[in-house]
Amino acid sequence: MGIFSRFTDIINSNINSLLDKAEDPEKMVRLIIQEMEDTLVEVRSASAKTIANKKDVSNQIARLNKETADWQAKAELALSKDREDLARAALHEKQKTSEQAGALEHELGLIEAELEKLQTETGQLQEKLADAKTRQKTIIMRQNTVSSRLEVKKRLDSSTVDAAMGRFEQFERKIDDLESQVEAYDIGKKTLKDEFAELEAGGKIDNELEALKKQMQAKSTKPEAKATKAKKA
Repeated sequence: MGIFSRFTDIINSNINSLLDKAEDPEKMVRLIIQEMEDTLVEVRSASAKTIANKKDVSNQIARLNKETADWQAKAELALSKDREDLARAALHEKQKTSEQAGALEHELGLIEAELEKLQTETGQLQEKLADAKTRQKTIIMRQNTVSSRLEVKKRLDSSTVDAAMGRFEQFERKIDDLESQVEAYDIGKKTLKDEFAELEAGGKIDNELEALKKQMQAKSTKPEAKATKAKKA
């Protein structure tokens, strides 16, 4: 099982649990990052063990290759001394050590392939962890903003706000009534300004009346003057 298949199983199980409990996204993000960090620690530990295992297998292969070369030299020495029996035995040991080295070479190839995959997946996990940490602040900020908006919406839609606005309107109507009562007391009462205004208006009317009389008198005197002139003629 690869890192991400295992990691996905862990995350999915926890996210499903959180969703069942209706937890908030901020906790979810923190959990995901924590799981990624824990997985990264485990993977690095596994990588270190795999590297150590690779070194051990490589050392065994080197030792077996050396033994194989030694048995080859012994077989040649035995033949040079006309000891074919010893040469045969040395070649038999050489074959065993060579087969063991071959098996370990195959195992080393598998270890190296697995280590390469492990290193690739570790790099991908590190990138995703860095990206998650970068996006964590944005997600938390969005969560706080949405929560605030939701709280405002709830308050606006609640009956408490409507009741408060209703009381506010009642107070406004009471103030309107009081103002109307004050204005009613002032009806029919003349202020000092009103009296002076009336005096000024009365003076203007008197002046206009006097001017009108003079105009009318002037008009009436003109026909009499014409009649007098006609009699004299």
